[in-house]
Amino acid sequence: MKRDRIFFIITALAVVIIDQISKIAVAGSIRYYESVPIIDGILNLVHVRNRGMAFGLMNRPDDQLSSYFFVAATVIAIILLILWFKSLKGGSRMLIFGLSLIVGGAIGNLIDRLRLKEVVDFIDFFIGKYHWPAFNLADSAISVGVFWVVINVLFFHSLNEKVKGE
Repeated sequence: MKRDRIFFIITALAVVIIDQISKIAVAGSIRYYESVPIIDGILNLVHVRNRGMAFGLMNRPDDQLSSYFFVAATVIAIILLILWFKSLKGGSRMLIFGLSLIVGGAIGNLIDRLRLKEVVDFIDFFIGKYHWPAFNLADSAISVGVFWVVINVLFFHSLNEKVKGE
C-alpha cells in the first residue's frame, strides 16, 4: 500500500505542478483576452479567467458567494476522493491513477480559486464555428481521470472486491 500511496501522491503532485507552471506561463506571456493561434482553425492559446465551474458554467464575475461554494465543493470532493483511495486494497494501480489525476486537477484549480478568486483557462479548441469553452490542464486531468475511473470501474474492477474489509 505504501507504493500505491507514493504513486498517488507523485501523480497528483505532478499534475498540480504542470498545471500551475502552465497557468503562470500563460498569464505572464499572453495579455488578458488575447488569442495566439497554435494550429490554424483548431487550437489557440488564450488568457481568460473563469469564476464558475468547468467549461464556464455558472461563470458570474459579480457573484462572490459562488466562489465560496466552489472552494467548499472542491475541498469536499478532494477529501472524498482521498478517502476512496485509502479504502482501496492493493492491485488497483489503474484506478489509483485515475483518482490521482482528478485530485491533482482539483487541487490545481483550487489553488487558483484561493489565490486569484478565479481559474486561469488558456486552451481554446474549436473546429469551424463549433467552439469548446476554454479550459486548462487541470480541467484536462480531471476529465481524463473521470473517464479513466469510469472505464476501470465498469470493465476492470468491481468496487466491492477492491474495498478493504469486504
